[in-house]
Amino acid sequence: MLRIKWLSFHEEGAKIILIATFIAVAIIMGVHYIVETPIWLVKTIQIAALLMLIMVLQFFRNPARPLTPNDKYITAPVDGKVVVIEEVEEPEYFKDKRLQVSIFMSPINVHVTRYATSGKVKYSKYHPGKYLVAWHPKASTENERTTIVVENTNFGEVMYRQIAGALAKRIVNYAKEGTFVKQGADAGFIKFGSRVDIYLPLGTEINVKIGDKALGNKTIIATK
Repeated sequence: MLRIKWLSFHEEGAKIILIATFIAVAIIMGVHYIVETPIWLVKTIQIAALLMLIMVLQFFRNPARPLTPNDKYITAPVDGKVVVIEEVEEPEYFKDKRLQVSIFMSPINVHVTRYATSGKVKYSKYHPGKYLVAWHPKASTENERTTIVVENTNFGEVMYRQIAGALAKRIVNYAKEGTFVKQGADAGFIKFGSRVDIYLPLGTEINVKIGDKALGNKTIIATK
């Protein structure tokens, strides 16, 4: 993890941050000493380069979110807006009905994926696919995605699915089958816009509603 004073950045962004910093500095210095243009244009280009760097830094930020694991609730795995709460048929792993809660992440949200519950990873699979907009109804089954199932002592098997969006071109998934994971720990990263679906057993009490803003490791999604 990269740290700049009180800010911290996810390790998945290290290479991109270094490249973006180099490009921004090169543009800011180059346009000042090399290009003969009106001063207003020089300043405009320099500001644009700085804003580009700030956007990259904010995208890969990884704010500290301390969490004491608790098997009695499911925490939000990502930051974003709750866009789906419904009973659905889950065809890949459970092959039965589950409660689905979906959180949409815009490019300005923190994109770190965190484990929503502690337990043993029973299933972890990557699926190549399309890049439909993340809120598209078919994004869960047709987009690039990873499906992870964690078996928890209180909730049983809980699935979450990282889904790439129209801008996301790479999903990073740290979950490995057979390993034990801790609620709140880093579970992966999705680069540049995405969505995460959570599949819970029927009868689970949902603690959020559509339109709510969720914070990873802070918002309690469900209890049982």
